[in-house]
Amino acid sequence: MKEKVQKVLDTWHSYFSDEKKQYSEYEPSDIEYFVGCMLYNHFAFTKAHHNLKTMDLSYDFLSACGDEYEINKAIIESIVLKNEEEKLAFLQEYIVESKAKYTKPELYLLDRLQYHVNAMAERYKRGVDVEYIDFENPLMRK
Repeated sequence: MKEKVQKVLDTWHSYFSDEKKQYSEYEPSDIEYFVGCMLYNHFAFTKAHHNLKTMDLSYDFLSACGDEYEINKAIIESIVLKNEEEKLAFLQEYIVESKAKYTKPELYLLDRLQYHVNAMAERYKRGVDVEYIDFENPLMRK
């Protein structure tokens, strides 16, 4: 599994090493973040918050990554784990390893992803389902 993810990371780091292919606010850590989002989307966690069933990929990233997207998406989709707990552990380990590559100022997106994934991990740990929150009236929970 890790080899497949590393292949995707290597492909995009190599691709974006050409400054002409970078989008305006490109940071190398964006690649780890977007691959993390792709993993998250592929794993389709049942305990994900209702409005975070999938993580949106940035238009800037998608428009800049060229033909590599479909190839790398297929690699990510070929990752098969037994259950959601294994998927969650795999994603959490991926995030920790990714964050170790960068300095604090470069971690904004990875920190955001980790925050959401760790909150979801708490729901698995406690065996509770996500509550529905009405963001127009946050006090209303279903």
